[in-house]
Amino acid sequence: MTHIWVRAEQRLNEERTPLTPSGAAALMAAGMQVTVEQSDQRAIPIQDYRDAGCTIAPMHTWPHAPTDAIILGLKELLDDGTPLPHRHIMFGHAFKGQHSGKALLRRFAAGGGALYDLEYLLDEDGRRVAAFGYWAGYAGAAVTLKAWTAQQGGALCPAVGTYGGKDALLSDLARDLEGLRAPTAIIIGALGRVGAGAADLCTDMGLTPTLWDIEQTASGGPFPEILAHDMFLNCIFARPGTPVFVPRAALAADRALTVIGDVACDPDSDYNPVPLYDAATTWAAPVTRVHDAPAMDVMAIDNLPSLLPVESSHDFAAQLLPSLLQLDQLNTGVWGRARKTFDAAMSEI
Repeated sequence: MTHIWVRAEQRLNEERTPLTPSGAAALMAAGMQVTVEQSDQRAIPIQDYRDAGCTIAPMHTWPHAPTDAIILGLKELLDDGTPLPHRHIMFGHAFKGQHSGKALLRRFAAGGGALYDLEYLLDEDGRRVAAFGYWAGYAGAAVTLKAWTAQQGGALCPAVGTYGGKDALLSDLARDLEGLRAPTAIIIGALGRVGAGAADLCTDMGLTPTLWDIEQTASGGPFPEILAHDMFLNCIFARPGTPVFVPRAALAADRALTVIGDVACDPDSDYNPVPLYDAATTWAAPVTRVHDAPAMDVMAIDNLPSLLPVESSHDFAAQLLPSLLQLDQLNTGVWGRARKTFDAAMSEI
């Protein structure tokens, strides 16, 4: 019997889950065993999983799970160096040469386990089967808007936290905007899921963003139109050939632009289209000020969907569930392709 063990997340401010109670019920109906750890921060109550028929385990006990159990989580494990004998499904951030990723792979080498990275679960056409993109864009636009409203009062964006739902977030933003003019915004990557989320947040707040995608950036720049907006939301992932949208020289230019929401958040990339900062921002300090006069703040939080953990969990879990239902066929399809990616990375360790 395939045994899926849903671990409690250990990263601060991470309340999302990749499996909902209804999804767990579907897996059990398909003949799988589902164990869910208790959690002091998961947005979905443990009682809901208990009511669905899941086995409940104490928090952070997955290292002692049967070795044939498949450990399902989202974010990174604690970096304690221990060998990893289990098969894990999570975002490992280990296949692009990251220093921490190499350390993680060495732990799998020591324990004999395997990583099925959520970022590399691909269909036959090479498209990801599950992604948080839409809610990353939605939340990223929201925090960027909060940064702009804070600027209007001469301040930096205050700390942010999770919201019980989308309506609570919109109400909070409405209070921030009260008495202020509506800012202008431009979104690059508007045709993707991330850009769609960013555009919807703007629309929900009564803004009409300028929507750009590959066609509008094909010239390679410069892009003075970006500087003519109050806010710029970067919603594309950096890759070779990506143009620089806001060069450092633009900081001293005559511009309306004062806030950049780098939703893609890839400061370590050689292809970063917003090369104005070198580290992700945090929930406690959502922006980094890269220029004083005129001001320029960059928002680059790297786990934005966590601001809306309930909506983003249900969305992601629904996308992932069809693949989880195929976990009894680990050597084929989406899981077979993910294993080949892992094996290729391990060959270099």
